[in-house]
Amino acid sequence: MLSPVRSTVRIDDDLLVQLKERARRENMSLTRMLNKVLRAGLRTSARTGRDKERPKQTTFAMGVPRIDINKALAAAADFEDEEISRKIAVRK
Repeated sequence: MLSPVRSTVRIDDDLLVQLKERARRENMSLTRMLNKVLRAGLRTSARTGRDKERPKQTTFAMGVPRIDINKALAAAADFEDEEISRKIAVRK
């Protein structure tokens, strides 16, 4: 087993209060309690594989394109021009 290493860890106040209370109830030092909680968390993570999960992306078939998708930017510019022309016509 490796020898303990001293390190600085920033713990949120609410978590520190919970850790200290739990350590007091179980009659152990804060360091031992922190190590115990970290080990338990790592074991749980390894068992469930949570750290390996990837989000699942749902895809849908959209059918055959109605325009040449190789010229999508030009088509988008045409649609934008049409919309601007329509807005100008409505204002008159």
